[in-house]
Amino acid sequence: MRKKLFIGSTIVAAIVLIGAMFYSLPFYITKPGMAKALKPIITVKNGKKDKGNFMLTTVRMGQANIYSYAEAKMSKFEEIYPESEILNPTETEEEYNVRQLYLMKDAKLNATDVAYRKAGLPVKFKYNGIYVLSVLPNMPAYGKLKAGDRIFKVDGNTFSSSNEFMDYVRTKKAGEELTFTYLRKKQTKDVKIQVKPFKQEPKRVGIGISLVDDKEVIVSPPVKIVTDEIGGPSAGLMFSLEIYNQLTKDDLTKGHQIAGTGTIDVDGTVGPIGGIEQKIVAADKAGAEIFLAPNEHGAKKSNYRDALKAAHEIGTKMKIVPVDTFDEAVTYLKKSPQK
Repeated sequence: MRKKLFIGSTIVAAIVLIGAMFYSLPFYITKPGMAKALKPIITVKNGKKDKGNFMLTTVRMGQANIYSYAEAKMSKFEEIYPESEILNPTETEEEYNVRQLYLMKDAKLNATDVAYRKAGLPVKFKYNGIYVLSVLPNMPAYGKLKAGDRIFKVDGNTFSSSNEFMDYVRTKKAGEELTFTYLRKKQTKDVKIQVKPFKQEPKRVGIGISLVDDKEVIVSPPVKIVTDEIGGPSAGLMFSLEIYNQLTKDDLTKGHQIAGTGTIDVDGTVGPIGGIEQKIVAADKAGAEIFLAPNEHGAKKSNYRDALKAAHEIGTKMKIVPVDTFDEAVTYLKKSPQK
């Protein structure tokens, strides 16, 4: 009898323990990701070869369960974030992932724009339509359009910007029906959606989507950037340096392993990102010798200062370099010694 009770209680305990692995908490955990060479990711046709590497750094993130939450509490380089700090109000996890992929796409566009112009080459853009980031519940588009859909026609009309799209929708009256032509998973579809007043702004009508322009950059020689499912804008600086290095004569790497992070604006400004301490850990493990960090114009709590602190804590010999612009990064690398 005791043996049966022991076996039964053991099975129950095992079920509870396994169930805890799949029970999600309203928190997200971030931890050090990877540092990956950009040469296999970015290819400029007939581009120059470098002796060293520019490296992309990432942070791993996932929703917490009981075990990952407890582990993160005890780990120095794992962070816990409430769900509300990761997802926007009404945003689903799927929509969050779509938003991150769009931010990556935008980072690639900006990086290409900056690199080619700095190399003295022309840049043009082709407008493809409207990119749906999220769909509001209780609005007409809900259940008909999804995050990631690309709308390229409305009532058979094409537009040159999201502003033109919104201006067209605003001319309609509540209850009027529009036909949206969109692309989803490489399939073109049509859907009819009525416009409806917004609850917060009854005088304004719409279908209830948040959107951005979907465009592509046209450059010569062409460049290909393959990022698969990596999301977010933080690789912008490193993308721009790798592209520029393949376009120009001198090798900025000079044989070094150069990691870094930071967003890139079209004017070449480098912006701050999250999780820089975790990226320092990832870069050090990958053997990086130099790490370029957003300086935020010398702010007391800048990415650069956080990176310095993390580098000191792990005892790395990696040199942490503050940068505010693409030009500053290039100037530093041109002055650095050949390995």
